Amino acid sequence: MYYKAEYHSPIGVYTMASDGESIVGLWKTGQKFFGKGAPESLAEKSDLDVFKLAADWLDRYFAGEKPLISDLPLNPAGSVFRHVVWDILREIPYGQIMTYGEVAKSAAEITGKKSMSAQAVGGAVGHNPISIIIPCHRVVGASGSLTGYAGGILTKLKLLEHEGADVTKLSVPTSGTAL
Repeated sequence: MYYKAEYHSPIGVYTMASDGESIVGLWKTGQKFFGKGAPESLAEKSDLDVFKLAADWLDRYFAGEKPLISDLPLNPAGSVFRHVVWDILREIPYGQIMTYGEVAKSAAEITGKKSMSAQAVGGAVGHNPISIIIPCHRVVGASGSLTGYAGGILTKLKLLEHEGADVTKLSVPTSGTAL
């Protein structure tokens, strides 16, 4: 059985999902891929301890603290490749950014490959089912473009600004599939 609860953040309402012991999803209402990663329908059960733990983590994050990702039990559903990418995302420090190419280079090193496609990494980043906590918002295009974010480009920018990231060299795309 899988469960859900709402979390009201300063940037919108999120749905938390759990298998009863771990967080399996955190999606902003209306975001692309909403609910992906939960293998079945979600029953409302906001009193789970894991939801209280996640809500506290998020409260601290939005209060400007830097809670550790390791403080939460996470169990996102995905392929081995996606887990490699998501593990790299977990290592991006608060307030810092990496490019898709840099993530691809790290993923290639971890998997023992000579190289890896930044586009393949982009797909894994985009399908991260636990937004904010697994910080996919910290990944940008090589030119500094705030390309693709399932929760919306402006949400990505707000999260980076909240963390104090240097956003002066970043740009918001005006057209194309990156929106």
